[in-house]
Amino acid sequence: MFDPEEDMPFDKLREECGVFALYGHPEAPNLVYLGLYALQHRGQESAGMASSDGRKIHSVRKMGHVADIFTPDVLNQLPGDLAIGHTRYSTAGDTSLRNAQPLSVACSKGQVAVAHNGNLTNAIELRQMLEQDGSIFQSTSDTEVILHLVARSRERTLAGALRDALLQIEGAFSLVFLAEDRIIVARDPHGFRPLAMGHLAAPGRRPATVFASETCAFDLIGATYIGDVAPGEMVIAGPEGVTRERYTMPGAPAHCSFEHVYFSRPDSIVFGKSVAKSRELMGRLLAREHPVDADAIVPVPDSGVAAAVGYAAESGIPYSQALIRNHYVGRTFIEPSQAIRDFGVKLKLNPVRHMLEGKRVILVDDSIVRGTTSRKIVRMVRSAGAREVHLRISCPPTISPCYYGVDTPSRHELIAATHTIKQIEEFVEADSLAYLSIESLRASVQDSQHHFCYACYTGTYPTLVQIEEIALAKTGCC
Repeated sequence: MFDPEEDMPFDKLREECGVFALYGHPEAPNLVYLGLYALQHRGQESAGMASSDGRKIHSVRKMGHVADIFTPDVLNQLPGDLAIGHTRYSTAGDTSLRNAQPLSVACSKGQVAVAHNGNLTNAIELRQMLEQDGSIFQSTSDTEVILHLVARSRERTLAGALRDALLQIEGAFSLVFLAEDRIIVARDPHGFRPLAMGHLAAPGRRPATVFASETCAFDLIGATYIGDVAPGEMVIAGPEGVTRERYTMPGAPAHCSFEHVYFSRPDSIVFGKSVAKSRELMGRLLAREHPVDADAIVPVPDSGVAAAVGYAAESGIPYSQALIRNHYVGRTFIEPSQAIRDFGVKLKLNPVRHMLEGKRVILVDDSIVRGTTSRKIVRMVRSAGAREVHLRISCPPTISPCYYGVDTPSRHELIAATHTIKQIEEFVEADSLAYLSIESLRASVQDSQHHFCYACYTGTYPTLVQIEEIALAKTGCC
């Protein structure tokens, strides 16, 4: 049963994973490091990289942040002009080094490493089948299922074995594979998770080929975004150049709308669309749908900033950065033995009192999951002197779990699944609460052709999922 008094440290959907791959550049490992640094927001639990010198794959996987893992000494252990990387925040499976990626294996197709963003909805079934056939697993990640399928394939080439594996897996996946002499990437037929493709100038040779979860990683290294890996497509970058092929027919498009609501950096192009533009439009449409007479628009940083800018522009109410976020809070910290009310939120956010005292405030945030953090923030703003606090959310109520790579809580833990908006308003102690409509969210991401997935807001899933099994034994990657 949902317990609204449960004290959760952070009331957000967990971030997913980020992948990066680069073929054909003499500084590939250093550039992959920079790419992962730009994708750090997609996962802060562990990170890893695998590179090839043409004869052998070298890899490093550690717990922690990208900058702490890939010191100059570590990068010197990763030679070669092709490499892949991964930054992880698990959506399932235990939190341990054995689940860090890239995962690697030596098999009849040679040495292979893989990094994965997404979640396989038939991973449990496949794992059971593989174990019954003698496979031994070293991790609880569904990414290892893919490696076993590749290793046991009767196809003679890596590309053929990968095609064979891709046709057996279901769900959401953007995959980057590294072999001794090539990189192969693939995306699921529905295109749930993003995977961008780019070019990077390389001294004395043809341009390098780059792949990343978000284009902000291209910006840092000076790569040019040329488009996305298409749903159902496999791209091979190797000595013979770049080849693109459909390993299967694409399914009904189902791009994750939450990438634009929360996951992705606002300076990224995701699914071919500007994230900043989407979020600002969410704020504008939210202001049209749910206006309120107030003195200041205050974002909940950082994910509420772009929508708050849009709300302020549309409403004419002044924008005020009255909540300051501490960007240096790590995953662990020492909590004082003396009880401090709402300590976790205070560690991350602090109000600017003179901007709030006596004001009627509109708080803009991207989502409410359990509601506990929203309540603490409302209390914080009110205790700083705000006369009224109106909460506006730039997406619809989250009523259903995601099975495609977002670690939502189970349905009974989602406050909007078990409470009315009025009840949530009372729980978070706001003077009013309103959400963006699904129609306005669709308009914000320019989804005129119905190419996005809204399952977490509607409960209607674009594919068949083994919901009971997944809920009981989630083994997903990210």
